[in-house]
Amino acid sequence: MSTGEGAGAAGTGPMESGAAGTGPVDTGSVLLHATDVGKRFGGIAALTDVNLVVNTHEVVGLVGPNGAGKTTFFNCLLGILRPDSGIVTFRGIDISRMPTHKRARMGIGRTFQRLELFTGMTVREHLLVTERSRRGTGSLWKDLLNQGGPTDDEHAAAQETIDLVGLGAEADKPVESLSLGRNRIVELARALQLRPSLLLLDEPSSGLDRKETHALVDVLHGIQQSQGTAVLLVEHDLEMVVRAVSRLYVLDLGRLLTSGPVEEVMADPNVREAYLGSMAETLSPTRGDS
Repeated sequence: MSTGEGAGAAGTGPMESGAAGTGPVDTGSVLLHATDVGKRFGGIAALTDVNLVVNTHEVVGLVGPNGAGKTTFFNCLLGILRPDSGIVTFRGIDISRMPTHKRARMGIGRTFQRLELFTGMTVREHLLVTERSRRGTGSLWKDLLNQGGPTDDEHAAAQETIDLVGLGAEADKPVESLSLGRNRIVELARALQLRPSLLLLDEPSSGLDRKETHALVDVLHGIQQSQGTAVLLVEHDLEMVVRAVSRLYVLDLGRLLTSGPVEEVMADPNVREAYLGSMAETLSPTRGDS
């Protein structure tokens, strides 16, 4: 276990040392690499020298108590905030000062802590609008003349995502008729419709019950296995994190406390005492349904 993170799968590329504190980085598989990221608000340091790596095809978790700096760091990765120091790269390209929409075009998708869906639209319509946006095939004047209907290819692409996340039974229902848990899946599907190589998920289990949370984890595992989409999960539900991720980063007052395989991090006595407390005793580092 280290205070940064290390390699992807063996044999995927040459190994080299990362920045101080990040450990060895597999340059053949790294998607997202944050190096010594710092952010201040006035005289308060919200982040200090935070390092993080997300490799291809893996699900990584970021946890910490309220005030740890998770949201600030997440927003620095997305481009909502600009770090005052450090570098964020995606596929080896410095995106530290790149606007959010350009990061999305490079293959970074996201979901929101609060649902951002549209009442009156079905699940399928949400995905068709997203697919047309991705392809750049939408046209206002055609829509006004009723000549702007989705193509067969666009319908097929939307259906592929519907099947991937298991929304077939609800595909033609308005989103307001669905449960919160299913709408979380709809939002995840919409993010996937953009065909990202990396998904940043901001507390996707917020408001979900245990059954819905387990279903969400199953969908994440299915996405990873079928499409190879990498995921960075910022989450307060520690049981979900244990089930979903392979590696874990822990923030403490804007600094990286530790990182490593989820089993090692969860077993760290300092982490368990400082962040998990009595809750840690109820959690097992073994992922999967119980």
